[in-house]
Amino acid sequence: MSEVVVTIGGRGYDIQCADGEEERLGRLGAYLDERAREMLTSAGSASDARILVMTGLLVTDKLFDARAEIEKLRAGIAQAKQSAPAKGDAGLEPLVEAVAERIEDIAAHLENA
Repeated sequence: MSEVVVTIGGRGYDIQCADGEEERLGRLGAYLDERAREMLTSAGSASDARILVMTGLLVTDKLFDARAEIEKLRAGIAQAKQSAPAKGDAGLEPLVEAVAERIEDIAAHLENA
């Protein structure tokens, strides 16, 4: 087990993680800190707890949007498989490529959000 100090809103929090996950946890903490700072800027004065709850809700909203988009893409793949079984997997190649690009766009949006 490793421990990482994650700084959010100027406060350090000692967080344990599995060995090898330190860098990822650091990035997650930095992302949360950025969102919390944005929330503080837009919300004005609020308690640390309230800012973190609001930030958690914002990040969760983005996660739910991404999950919904992924489910739509999965449904599209399933529908394409059912409607074009005679073409085989080669007929799905353009759809799979489009889905992969969309997933990459979603991931980039989440990283930059």
